Amino acid sequence: MSKTEVKQKIETLRKEIEEHNFQYYVLAQPTISDFEYDQLLKQLISLETENPEFFNENSPSQRVGNDHNQEFSQVEHQYPMLSLSNTYLEDELIEFDSRIKKSAGDDFQYVCELKYDGLSISLTYENGKLLRAVTRGDGTRGDDVTANVKTIKSIPLILRGNDFPQEFEIRGEIYISHSVFEKLNQERRENNEPELANPRNAAAGALKLLNSAETAKRSLDAYFYYLVGGNLPTNSHFENLQKAKNWGFKVSEHSKRLNNLSEVLDFIKFWDIERKNLPFDIDGIVVKVDSLSQQEELGFTSKSPRWATAFKFKAERVATTLNSVVFQVGRTGAITPVAELTPVLLAGTMVKRASLHNADQIALLDIRIGDTVFVEKGGEIIPKVVGVDLSKRNIDSIPFQYIDVCPECGTILKRLEGEAKHFCPNEAFCPPQIKAKIEHFISRKAMNIAGGEATVELLFQKNLIKNIADLYELKVEELENLERFGRKSAENLVKSIEESKKVPFERVLFALGIRHIGETVAKKLVNYFKNIDNLMSADFEKLSEVGDIGETIAKSLIDFFKDEKNVEIVNRLKNKGLQFSISQINENEKKNTLSGKSVVVSGNFGTPQRRKEIEQIIELNGGKVSSSVTSKTAFIVAGENMGASKLEKATQLDISVISETEFLKIIE
Repeated sequence: MSKTEVKQKIETLRKEIEEHNFQYYVLAQPTISDFEYDQLLKQLISLETENPEFFNENSPSQRVGNDHNQEFSQVEHQYPMLSLSNTYLEDELIEFDSRIKKSAGDDFQYVCELKYDGLSISLTYENGKLLRAVTRGDGTRGDDVTANVKTIKSIPLILRGNDFPQEFEIRGEIYISHSVFEKLNQERRENNEPELANPRNAAAGALKLLNSAETAKRSLDAYFYYLVGGNLPTNSHFENLQKAKNWGFKVSEHSKRLNNLSEVLDFIKFWDIERKNLPFDIDGIVVKVDSLSQQEELGFTSKSPRWATAFKFKAERVATTLNSVVFQVGRTGAITPVAELTPVLLAGTMVKRASLHNADQIALLDIRIGDTVFVEKGGEIIPKVVGVDLSKRNIDSIPFQYIDVCPECGTILKRLEGEAKHFCPNEAFCPPQIKAKIEHFISRKAMNIAGGEATVELLFQKNLIKNIADLYELKVEELENLERFGRKSAENLVKSIEESKKVPFERVLFALGIRHIGETVAKKLVNYFKNIDNLMSADFEKLSEVGDIGETIAKSLIDFFKDEKNVEIVNRLKNKGLQFSISQINENEKKNTLSGKSVVVSGNFGTPQRRKEIEQIIELNGGKVSSSVTSKTAFIVAGENMGASKLEKATQLDISVISETEFLKIIE
């Protein structure tokens, strides 16, 4: 064949194979046998190997993966991947419905979807081709797992049709079916390998394998349930999903558009029973407002959308024997009692340990060693002891005595008024507290330093680090000969530590691990005090001037900076070049044009990045970005398709609605 004929043959085979993939993996209606399919794929791979000039990254031949090891790079989500609020109670669903009605009236519909028990994924398509696949990660950034996702045959590499947006994201859940999971474990039993714990863990582990050829062997699958972008086909979430189905995505036929809460509750009751007949795991039902403009009006909290919630099915409960209780020491010194149990199968996982929460919970349930206890999984994830079968209690059992000294360092435990847990106050010398503080410090949301629990444990054992400041003293020469290290690994760790010096002040403050200081509080403190010296010298009255800083947080900050050891560590970190003040660039950009004003941003501004930039401009000029229109709203910056109810409320309250151009003129 001539090169032209070869090229045509390759393109024909690619189209034919992808059509068979769609028929088999999406529609579940195969039109040829597995043997015939394999022969087509072999022919394509052979032609592509012999003619590398015709390589295409979206060829179906790429679905077999390759054996090149890869490191996952971090990618920031263009749209944050927030988690859903969830409930197990019908009353809370009624409250959710009331909040929606308060904003949207009675003119709205819900969409109910199965809540898949898998691994969240976000795919970006550009001009109809898969550009990138990213895990949820921390919601702000995740791992680029594109090579592994390409091995999932139900995910289109090239979209069907031509009515899709030029660029958009689609989100879904990667999972392993019951039949595939059983097959994988059968193979592992035959090879004397440990069995996989449950389908969810197996799917998550497969997606994070560094060898995509190994990922391909796990037969992963995916359902998709949410489109994101600036130019979606319709204003209906449900109809957009039907469009996505036409483009080649696997969208559940079980999703339904419903008219009211009564229909939603019927849907939930049906699937609470019927889920046992599904070929994959679900752990609840997701309820969403259908209209995208109404979603936009309802907005988001810092953690989740206000227009969606997840109703979780009640957890499975099993009985087993409590053999002993051990005590774990957390990063802040909090003591957590953990039950050691006779192993029992619970929701697909063999459970040996479960949380007992605190001393009050143990006393409330009157838990005793040797009891038959009931165990559930909180959110179907974390096992917890929820009760005791008193009918099986031994008459010789004795009440459980809670510990009064730290199990790790022997320090007398304290319990602050109003707090549920005991804690060890010896934060500077209690080993698990030290290690946990370092693990928190290097985590992605904090300093984002390479490594993890195993690395911290090794460095601690070798006396190379005793606190977070010691990280900045590490040398390649002292690391390269350690177990699991080599020259390259040592260089990568030191380089990552050096790079962390660029992390902005608010993340450094969060990384210090001060009790009650989360990401949001850290940002508010940084914006108010500007540098660490101002914060360290602030008294209770000064701290109370900051929004959302109450007595507990203020006391925690004062106590932290009273401790000379903490001050010494902060000073060491300052001397090493970490960011302990707002950068001068950001400070120079800040103005007071919108000081004290609340501004609402509504509608489409072309790209989500542009909308984010407008919100940043508001904050840089002293304003506050609000998601709802109230009498305190100064004005609304409106893009295309501004929410109808926001516009109506603005008219009622006589609030100005201005364009992006008019807004920029005000700023200038």
